[in-house]
Amino acid sequence: MRHLTIGLALTMILVAGLAMAQQVATDPVQGNWKGQFTDRAWKDVPLSAKIVGDGKGLYRVFVEITDRDGKSATTLARGAFDGKKFSIDCELDLGTGRGGACKLTAKGDGVHIAGKFKGKTAPGAFTLEHIFIQPESMGAKPPSNGIVLLDGKNLDAWQPTEKPWTLVEGGAMQVGKGNIVSKPEFGDHKLHLEFRTPLMADKRGQARGNSGVYVFGRYEVQVLDSFGLPTADNECGGIYKKAVPKTNACLPPTEWQTYDITFHAPRFDAAGAKVKNAIIKVELNGIVIHDNVELDGTTPGGVSGTEAPKGVLLLQDHHNAVQYRNIWIEPLD
Repeated sequence: MRHLTIGLALTMILVAGLAMAQQVATDPVQGNWKGQFTDRAWKDVPLSAKIVGDGKGLYRVFVEITDRDGKSATTLARGAFDGKKFSIDCELDLGTGRGGACKLTAKGDGVHIAGKFKGKTAPGAFTLEHIFIQPESMGAKPPSNGIVLLDGKNLDAWQPTEKPWTLVEGGAMQVGKGNIVSKPEFGDHKLHLEFRTPLMADKRGQARGNSGVYVFGRYEVQVLDSFGLPTADNECGGIYKKAVPKTNACLPPTEWQTYDITFHAPRFDAAGAKVKNAIIKVELNGIVIHDNVELDGTTPGGVSGTEAPKGVLLLQDHHNAVQYRNIWIEPLD
């Protein structure tokens, strides 16, 4: 087994990039890439990369090598990429006392990337291919007792907002002005919804495809373009101010993603005092990122700071053109 760790001393070479179209539906460079090394000694070692749009035609590149038993992945390089080529100085540590300075170079055409780690102990040349991940729950149908909130036909299940949320191509609902709230309330339930964030490569942090799914109208599960970034309670999948996702399961902006959330409401005694916290399980793109986490209270920005045995579904307006589709509830009580 060859287990890899790396310390990077990066000198980023910013090459004048191709102009990035504003808010395009897809991006030929940004996204997930998968490939292999061409050197026989490294050929069975999994290799992948995430390329993140950084604005002005530039991208951040995260190259990953997984150890031979598949238990972990280590970021090998991070640098700017103009969609055609990049070159980064790095410091490679193979965990065996070997290592030293190396250089990572690559070039691409939007479909394939060919690159090489250069150095005395470096793994050599590799190739990558652009891949698109389709979550298994994409397009999931509601059960026979399901309550459909959005099927692409109308917005009848939602309360009016200051500026209407609108139906767009493909039966999706796009954020308008003001949070949108479901008309029906629910108790314990499973929620399925699909969302996609816009491409806002020139933006940073909370200004990058922001919205939120408020279960019971009180507990926010963050929606954000967090592709390739470290996890946090305010990044996509985070339960705001409450819990950090176990892993970053985000797909790139403009690609459809899925939330499947199982929620058990807080319990109250006859006098109205809470005797049990709410419990939530969250799957993002089919990956469990919160496994039955207790919520000791509400998160900011919802319909109320007071907990209750029933609640609505709220989707947040954070001034970004996030889209939602295929939203339904399966009651569990």
